[in-house]
Amino acid sequence: MRVAHCQLDSRYNDFAGNLAKVVRGLERADRERVDVLCFPECFLTGYPDDADRARRCSFATDGPNMMALLDRTARFQATFVIGFNELRGTDLYNTAAVVHRGHLLGTYSKCSAYMRFHKQGREFPVFERDGVKFGVVICSDGGYIEPARILAAKGAKVIFAPHYNYIGKVGLLSHFHTVRADHTARAVENRVYFVRGNNVVLPGSETGITAYEGVGYGDSYVIDPSGELLVRSRRHVEDFIVADIDPALAADRAWGVGRSLWSQREFGKLLADAVAGTPAPKS
Repeated sequence: MRVAHCQLDSRYNDFAGNLAKVVRGLERADRERVDVLCFPECFLTGYPDDADRARRCSFATDGPNMMALLDRTARFQATFVIGFNELRGTDLYNTAAVVHRGHLLGTYSKCSAYMRFHKQGREFPVFERDGVKFGVVICSDGGYIEPARILAAKGAKVIFAPHYNYIGKVGLLSHFHTVRADHTARAVENRVYFVRGNNVVLPGSETGITAYEGVGYGDSYVIDPSGELLVRSRRHVEDFIVADIDPALAADRAWGVGRSLWSQREFGKLLADAVAGTPAPKS
C-alpha cells in the first residue's frame, strides 16, 4: 500500500481556498499512485479557538459544503482523510471524513478534544482500502493508549493521525519530543504503521487561533511497526510525503493475540482496581 500526507497551511473560514488545495493534493496523489492520502486536522474550515468563530465555519455532513467536497473530488482514485469542524444538530465536533470517489465512507470525531465547544467522540470506526484496514485518530488522541489500541483490535494495520499544531514558543521543543515518543509507542505497542499528518502555519496566515502566538512547524511522518521513521516532511513549509508500506509487517502474533491485547486481557482488571483505589483529585 502507498500512503501519503499533504502538509499544508489551512486558512480559517476559507472553504473554497482550502478545497482548492485538496484538489491539487489529490491530483499529485493520483500521479504518484497513492492509495490513501491524509490532510491535516480541521483543514477545510481552519482551527479556531473560539466557539462563535468555530460555529461560523462549521458544516454538517449532509450540507452543501460536504456535497461540494464530494463533487470536486469524485474523479480521483485515492481514498483520503480530511478534517473539518462538524456541525451535528446544535453540537460541534472536531471530525475527519474518509472519502473515496465522491462517496463519504464515514467519519471519526476526536475523542480527546480540548476545545470546550467540541463534543467528545466515542466511536472508533475502521475503514478498508484494497483489503487493508485502517483507522483514524486526531492529534492529541495519539497521546493516549486506548484509541489506537481499539483500532488495532478491530484489525487496523495503519492509523492516520491528522494534526493541527500551533504551539507556543516556550513549549515547542518539549512538544516535539513528547509527540514523537507518543507516536512511536503507538506504532510499536500495536504493531501498526502510524501516519502523523500535521499542518504548517506560514507567515501571515489566518490561523483562527487568537488566544496566543505560536508556531506551526509541520514535521509530518510515517512510523513503521518497529518504531522506525520511514519518511518525514520538511519543517515550516508546505510539503507532500509518501511511503510504501507492507501491511504484512503489521501482523502482531505475540501471545497469539498481540502484545497490546494480551496486556489488556491480563492486566486490565488490575489496572481498573488500582484506579478505583486511587483517591479522587481535590477540587
